[in-house]
Amino acid sequence: MNNRNIAGIVTAVLGLCAVITFFNTGMDTPVLSWPLEAYLGVAFTIGWLTNIHSTLAYLLAALLFILIAFGLYKLGSWVYGLVAK
Repeated sequence: MNNRNIAGIVTAVLGLCAVITFFNTGMDTPVLSWPLEAYLGVAFTIGWLTNIHSTLAYLLAALLFILIAFGLYKLGSWVYGLVAK
């Protein structure tokens, strides 16, 4: 694994932590429950705003978090490529 991949993974993990923290700001839940609360909150919001079936809302919420992680990974590896040159 080269440094570009490591930079992408670190960026994706830190970015997901930031997104999860953003969704749980001001809540009284323990820190270990934050990822689940963020996922369920996004699924509820998708289901409530679009009035789709709950199973599809859960799938779309999971897809959204996967897309966020992938986008942050690509962004981190791209920025590392720019800096390393």
